[in-house]
Amino acid sequence: LQLVESGGGLVQPGGSLRLSCAASGFTLDYYAIGWFRQAPGKEREGLSCISTSVGYTKYVDSVKGRFTISTDNAKNTVYLQMNMLKPEDTGIYYCAAQRRFSPCVLGASYDYWGQGTQVTVSS
Repeated sequence: LQLVESGGGLVQPGGSLRLSCAASGFTLDYYAIGWFRQAPGKEREGLSCISTSVGYTKYVDSVKGRFTISTDNAKNTVYLQMNMLKPEDTGIYYCAAQRRFSPCVLGASYDYWGQGTQVTVSS
């Protein structure tokens, strides 16, 4: 079971990025997928999660209205569209999976993690 993130990079404040989390070895329908961020000098925080089995998404307040999580089941990929980026969005972004058939929870223990992708928001 593997998760691979991509799509990070350097972007100016107010810009956009779309992160991808490609899953292999399992089907998204049976798992909750979360996006997490590790900012420099800070603890890792959950940003958003999705449970496709029940059509549920969740966002932390700091990204509501700016970030959108979605899936492409045909590609077994989860996306995080990030708009109106701010310098404080800088960090390493990870996706993670938890076998779950109920609404996802950001504070839950996720079983599988990707290697992360760096996002830097700076002028």
